[in-house]
Amino acid sequence: MISEIVEGCVYQEPLSIYRKAFYGVTFLSLLCLGFFEVIGRHLQYSKFWNSGSKKSEKVLLSSKIGMLFLYTPALFASVSSFGLFPNAGIRFLMLKSALTIHFLKRDLEVLFLHKFSGFVALESAIIISTFYFSAAASMIYFHHQTLGIPEPTTDLKYLGLVLFLIGIFGNFYHHYLLSKLREKNDKGYKIPQGGLFSLVICPHYLFEITMFIGISFISQTVFSYLAAIGVALYLLARSHATRNWYVSKFESFPKNVKALIPYVF
Repeated sequence: MISEIVEGCVYQEPLSIYRKAFYGVTFLSLLCLGFFEVIGRHLQYSKFWNSGSKKSEKVLLSSKIGMLFLYTPALFASVSSFGLFPNAGIRFLMLKSALTIHFLKRDLEVLFLHKFSGFVALESAIIISTFYFSAAASMIYFHHQTLGIPEPTTDLKYLGLVLFLIGIFGNFYHHYLLSKLREKNDKGYKIPQGGLFSLVICPHYLFEITMFIGISFISQTVFSYLAAIGVALYLLARSHATRNWYVSKFESFPKNVKALIPYVF
């Protein structure tokens, strides 16, 4: 019965050995990144920009340039999809729009909202940018390949739209709260306050996961589900590392504040 429910929620797309290999490599790559976060080998951006190798051994980008490098290629892929694959139905339009809105929002936040203090290691920027671009382009491509295949028997696209909107607004709101922690020219860190920060230290990650789950429900392809699960596992590990960082830096950090999931983790 469970298998029938699962099958009803996903396109029954033909899975060639090459497609299976691509899916597997993408998912395992995210698992590896999450594992590296757990063992302290962090992707070097935000508060972990100076972890690992010595500063003199890195090629560093300013945080603003680095973050734009992360998101802009994926934004380009998302916007390009409207010209490459026009008139392909409401579900595909929702998917292309959701990806475009997400990455445009991230670029606009970098330009006009976030207040940065550190750097982004070029190596980490390349890794993250490659994933985002690959994920956006692949979600669009693999969804295009479903055209002509019967729709899933359980239609999740409107539930996905609701989750996407909750995720993107919740993510933006908590990014806004983070931006308010710093005055002009202030580069120090403080314990975040407001919103769900009273319960978890990374509510913006929680809402980002919600958003990716929403996108996967809009698309309902195997790849979109795997991407959402992979992102969730990586951010789970990153949030754990982030909480440990706050505990190590602030003696007053509240012990009841979890990493990602209120009251649980």
